[in-house]
Amino acid sequence: MTNAYQVYTGARQLLEGYAAAMQPLCRREGLAPNGVDILLFLANNPGLDTARDICTYRGLKPGIVSFHVEKLVQESGCELEYILLTHGHYDHVGAVAALKKATGCKVYMDPVDAQGSQLLPLTPDVLTDNWPANDELTIDELTFKIYHTPGHTGGGVCLSCYGLLFSGDTLFAGSCGRTDFPGGSMQEMAKSLSLLAELPLPDATKVLPGHEGFSTLGQERSTNPYMNGAWY
Repeated sequence: MTNAYQVYTGARQLLEGYAAAMQPLCRREGLAPNGVDILLFLANNPGLDTARDICTYRGLKPGIVSFHVEKLVQESGCELEYILLTHGHYDHVGAVAALKKATGCKVYMDPVDAQGSQLLPLTPDVLTDNWPANDELTIDELTFKIYHTPGHTGGGVCLSCYGLLFSGDTLFAGSCGRTDFPGGSMQEMAKSLSLLAELPLPDATKVLPGHEGFSTLGQERSTNPYMNGAWY
């Protein structure tokens, strides 16, 4: 039977191995010594769930997040052409302005969330456009359906495409986004969750939230108290 000490030891060994593997990259790129686990944080999103939290906690320069995204794009051989934003909170858009400047990509978000504030830092000039009037955005062979889901923010949206639902901070696995930030509304959130529950999408649709784990639409329809009304 695995005990807590064994779990801790195994996790520590994994972290040390990861750090050792990342040290050459950090030295080559002149990153802070404790920058070795930035990708680990970005991949697993543990506890500290924002780019700002990561940079503050790890003593990293704010630009390091956009640096890593740019580097990943460059090394993949892909060209960044579009950024689709579910809402405007800083933990989701912190690197967007830098990425647009570096790549010339198009940026889509509801302008309601482009306020230039600490919480909603993007300004209208960063946005390429609002969502299309017919709430469909086609990029090459992919068509994204946009659902307006205010509640977490005034301009929140969810997007569905090819059996996936990108639910941002509206719908989480077993829960929903908080509504106590400026611009949030529990009444609007309830309406948005009802909208998602009634979408003509199959239960097998994979739900990919902005935080925490993945789920399926069927699972959320049947067990999420915020979606099925059990919390009322």
